[in-house]
Amino acid sequence: MEISEEAVPGYERVVWGRDSAAGYEGVVVIHSTTLGPAVGGTRYRHYASNEEARTDALRLARGMTYKNALAGLPLGGGKSVILGGPAHGRRTEQNRQRLFRAHGALIETLGGKYITAEDLGTSPADMEYILMETNHVAGLKNRSGDPSPHTARGVFRAMQAAAKQRWGRDDLRGKTVAIQGCGHVGYYLAQQLHQAGANLIVSDVDRQRVERVVLDFAAEAETADNIYDAQADIFAPCALGGILNDETIPRLRAQLVVGAANNQLLEPHHGELLERHGILYVPDYAANAGGVIHGCSMEILGWDPEQTRKRIDETIYDAVRLIFWIARAERIATYRAADLLAEGRLSRPAARASVALRG
Repeated sequence: MEISEEAVPGYERVVWGRDSAAGYEGVVVIHSTTLGPAVGGTRYRHYASNEEARTDALRLARGMTYKNALAGLPLGGGKSVILGGPAHGRRTEQNRQRLFRAHGALIETLGGKYITAEDLGTSPADMEYILMETNHVAGLKNRSGDPSPHTARGVFRAMQAAAKQRWGRDDLRGKTVAIQGCGHVGYYLAQQLHQAGANLIVSDVDRQRVERVVLDFAAEAETADNIYDAQADIFAPCALGGILNDETIPRLRAQLVVGAANNQLLEPHHGELLERHGILYVPDYAANAGGVIHGCSMEILGWDPEQTRKRIDETIYDAVRLIFWIARAERIATYRAADLLAEGRLSRPAARASVALRG
């Protein structure tokens, strides 16, 4: 394993690992350990360049710091990326094992400062391979498992909080929600919205995913390009980031934007643009914290499932309501209000950790 490290202002560590025998190249970014060890999943996807992968990991690691702070967890923020992904062809299980074991070996060198879990392109089975090299991994098969249902639950609760703010009640019955992305989280979100009596419009680049949601939850299918123009009350981005930008925001017909995707704003000023268009935005890291709350609460803090579910329901709903209050009181956009709330908690790490550990 070849290991190199670079200094990036505002980040604690950025560590690259390369293992030619395993076909492995990856990077681990630790943004902050102010509240505790950095926690963040491992992504395995194709990037156009190492610089693109690095930029993605940096943004996601910072987002994890703020997400964990808002969730009241005694944990910092980090992220890791394995370069390659589907564009490099399908790997055999043996090759995949070598790849993720190499990633685990890199994580082990960090001495517990970073704990990983699954993310885009990875699975609980991959985490088991990482476990062969390090104990600093969560999201394992026989423990907390797939975080997707819990991430979806958090997004659902964030939608309820936003509905309360916009319409005076958190009942989503009869509301139309346009879901962009019908992967694991998008599917479970559609399920909960359907059970709540919402109407669904869905899109995905994978037609089979769309057809599954249409069949299971009586959803209406839309093309990936036209989902922004859907006549919906709520727009839910649940795919990749950067989709709220100068081109897409003017096309939105929704009054609320609440979704599971990370880094939804292409640039910070797009949060201001949403405000100018009269769209209430729930910052992504406030809405999508359910998965990390579930995994970390059960595997790291040792909470039981009922305690963890209650924590997801209450923490996310209350945090979103508080973000709206701060935004109104300070006359600022909601994305900035979320940052202020997280930064305030980061400035008082001892107090936040104490509260979190008490549950």
